[in-house]
Amino acid sequence: MSTSNDQLQQSTTTTSSSSQDSPSSPPQQTTTTEISKPIRQNIAKKQTNTTLSTSGKRIQKELAEITLDPPPNCSAGPKGDNLYEWFSTIFGPAGSVYESGIFYLDIHFSHDYPFKPPKVTFKTRIYHCNVNSQGAICLDILKDNWSPALTISKVLLSICSLMTDPNPNDPLVGSIATQYLTNREEHDRIAKEWTKRFAQ
Repeated sequence: MSTSNDQLQQSTTTTSSSSQDSPSSPPQQTTTTEISKPIRQNIAKKQTNTTLSTSGKRIQKELAEITLDPPPNCSAGPKGDNLYEWFSTIFGPAGSVYESGIFYLDIHFSHDYPFKPPKVTFKTRIYHCNVNSQGAICLDILKDNWSPALTISKVLLSICSLMTDPNPNDPLVGSIATQYLTNREEHDRIAKEWTKRFAQ
């Protein structure tokens, strides 16, 4: 019995000593240091995402609106998964030289939208003094007169209006503007011919 008690006491002493001798690591300090860096990175990432998503939220809102209530003779929406790249269709306004034509346009939104205007270009060739051969459009609201209050629906309506009433005083193609002012009959003939050739 004495031997067993001595062994038990020795075992207890050894365990206690072993427990005391093992260095105690400060888990709280290490954990705080390890966690704080990812937290800071996560917060910074969230702040960046918030900044970038401002334009995304606005575009999503406009997409919902234009899907439910599209402007007359127009449709538009993303090309695929990229919310910033859209494709639009405009049917030539009735009574204009572009009537019965179907015109396709590309729309590009920057991450600064709506504080910067979208870039809109014709993909279908069109005989128009305010549209050049690359499809660029000379329209005041796409340049200096842009306002964050404007939407892509209003832009498409303005393009339709420009197709009905060109602005020869601010042309991209001077020769077509001159022809529009001096020989309207010939201008209209060529515009209709182009519509049949490229937009039908």
